[in-house]
Amino acid sequence: MDSDTIRSTARDHRVLAVFTGAMAALAVVCLAGVALDPRLLGGQPIWAKPLKFSVSFALYGATLAWMISLVAAPAARRWARRAGVVVAVAGTVEMVAIVGQVVRGRASHFNVATALDTAIWSVMGTTIVVLWVATATVGVVLLRERTLPADTAWAVRLGLGVTLLGMAAAFLMTGPTGAQIAAAQDTGAMPTVGAHAVGVPDGGAGLPLVGWSTTGGDLRIGHFVGLHALQGLPLLGVLLLLLAPRVPVLRRVGVRARLIGVAGTAWTGLTVLLVWQALRGQSIIAPDAGTLVAAAVLVVATLAGAVAVLRGGARHDRTATPTTALEPR
Repeated sequence: MDSDTIRSTARDHRVLAVFTGAMAALAVVCLAGVALDPRLLGGQPIWAKPLKFSVSFALYGATLAWMISLVAAPAARRWARRAGVVVAVAGTVEMVAIVGQVVRGRASHFNVATALDTAIWSVMGTTIVVLWVATATVGVVLLRERTLPADTAWAVRLGLGVTLLGMAAAFLMTGPTGAQIAAAQDTGAMPTVGAHAVGVPDGGAGLPLVGWSTTGGDLRIGHFVGLHALQGLPLLGVLLLLLAPRVPVLRRVGVRARLIGVAGTAWTGLTVLLVWQALRGQSIIAPDAGTLVAAAVLVVATLAGAVAVLRGGARHDRTATPTTALEPR
């Protein structure tokens, strides 16, 4: 985006613009917390979780505001703006809960050890559902938008679709694990309900900063990858457009749209693959033969799809009237 587009988007959805700015500022505070606060929670710096969430929400809010600005029809834009306000409010509630628990030195996710912890986790669980529904509402509005170039339309729609899939992966973390149920049967108490790790306890050895388990499965990985299709696919669309003056086949919007379709399919496949790997209790750094074969098939299929699109576009260009302009053909 150029500076004029950024200013226009901010004016168009001030609530999301303020939310994005607040999350960016909070990320700086959390980064300072990571550096200055020696406390650990679950084997990670206690400020690492709010840092990750604030960065993610800043990217999410900015991208969603831009997407809402693409809606042309006044009635549809009003619905999209309302959904954006809901996202901003729900995201703010989520971050207040997470930061509040950090200040208390308590876990925010899955923590039901006390009445207050249970209430906070219940509120967070509700905001997850609200965020999913609000994002889906924007997705439905954009599915009906007919004024966008095909490449932008597919980047936005597929990005939102895969993001909703990534959000849905979070629901897999919320049920009690077998170990938690067994412990509750022995002790009569269940202070923690749900986990992101599979096959190993939460809080074990993990990758730096993100904390993804290196000894078992981790559902956060597929959740993260899917969630950020919202930024990745539109950015791919921008990259293809920037390359178009130098790569003749990319000058056609149809070719760019089909390449984004291939990328969106691949992103969906990768998200599903990572969730499947985690559900089998398998660490991201120790894939088994089944995971490697599935990954290889995904890579080959993606490359084959991209090559087929580029060859088809080049074949069309050889038989069409030569042109140097970017044409929506």
